[in-house]
Amino acid sequence: MTDFDVIILGGGLAGLTAALHLSKTQKRVLVIEKNPYPNHKVCGEYVSNEVRPYLESLGVGLDAAGVVPIKRMQLTTVRGHEIVTKLPLGGFGISRYSFDHLLYEHAVDNGTIFQFDTALECTLKNGTFHVKTASMKSYSSKMVIGAYGKRSNFDKQMQRPFMNQQSPWLGVKEHYEYDEFPDDLVALHAFPGGYGGLSKIENGQINFCYLATYDSFKKHKDVAQYNRENVAKNPFLNEFLNKAKPVFEKPLSIAQISFASKNPVEEHMLMCGDSAGLIHPLCGNGMAMAIMGARLAALTTLDYLNGKMGQADFETKYQNLWKHEFQERLAMGRRIQSLLMRPWLAELGMNTIARSETLLQGIIRRTHGKPILV
Repeated sequence: MTDFDVIILGGGLAGLTAALHLSKTQKRVLVIEKNPYPNHKVCGEYVSNEVRPYLESLGVGLDAAGVVPIKRMQLTTVRGHEIVTKLPLGGFGISRYSFDHLLYEHAVDNGTIFQFDTALECTLKNGTFHVKTASMKSYSSKMVIGAYGKRSNFDKQMQRPFMNQQSPWLGVKEHYEYDEFPDDLVALHAFPGGYGGLSKIENGQINFCYLATYDSFKKHKDVAQYNRENVAKNPFLNEFLNKAKPVFEKPLSIAQISFASKNPVEEHMLMCGDSAGLIHPLCGNGMAMAIMGARLAALTTLDYLNGKMGQADFETKYQNLWKHEFQERLAMGRRIQSLLMRPWLAELGMNTIARSETLLQGIIRRTHGKPILV
């Protein structure tokens, strides 16, 4: 089969969720993803409960997958000031290794076709999208959803403005064995030039994922030295790094992480997940946003495929829905990013937040949504 109702470029959380939703309605769905499952990705691996009812309505059994319930958040500054607060909705911890594979299996069971390949070209002609891949295969569809992640050759081809902006951020991730870490806690710890998140995942290990500026990182020869000489300046992270045992052969890393504003529709393609916009990880809600964005894309695509609206109206509706749901959250993330780029302001801001539970609760509310009632 080479002709589909929907082609999804990218099989991360957003692409997989959209594929599962659409395939449950008997639409012919193709996902083009370059890496077979399962695999690890640089990610915080904490998910807000706002998406739990929606995932369960798609048949995704989270409890059976062994997710770890998370109810509290800890925030610390470089100097060790600490605050712990209850998460209004709570959430759960699960690795991307397990979560993506779980969604993939459900999507396959519902009839989604996967092609493990790299999409190179996507064009729209006479109302039909045509996609070509690195393996010289061609596919066509009525609709394309771009869920390929933070940056891609498509972004360059479409001349998206953020591709011309040098990003100062890189991300590093490692799993650890550490029995002393509480099951119900997600922790955010600041260090000079960045911050890191700690939370437990389904196999009892601890995910440590941090964001750092190039300026702070380039002074060190590798991740291990950066951890010892910079990350460990936070006393909580110093204790963790001294006691915890790394699991990976070497940490995962990703460069050029951009938090610039992006358009949710490009050349008639719906952008979803990080392709549409990336929230600063300090807000702690990127995985849930990817899933929520996939739901909006799937619902709007179904309206179009089922003849409820034309293409122009369909694109406008998606842009409006996306901006209504995420624009304020992303703006908050960019404000936090701006603060973190000024070291003295970052320390002042983190110290202020770490002394005020009311302020911290307000930030949580402004970066998290309400549960999706299905």
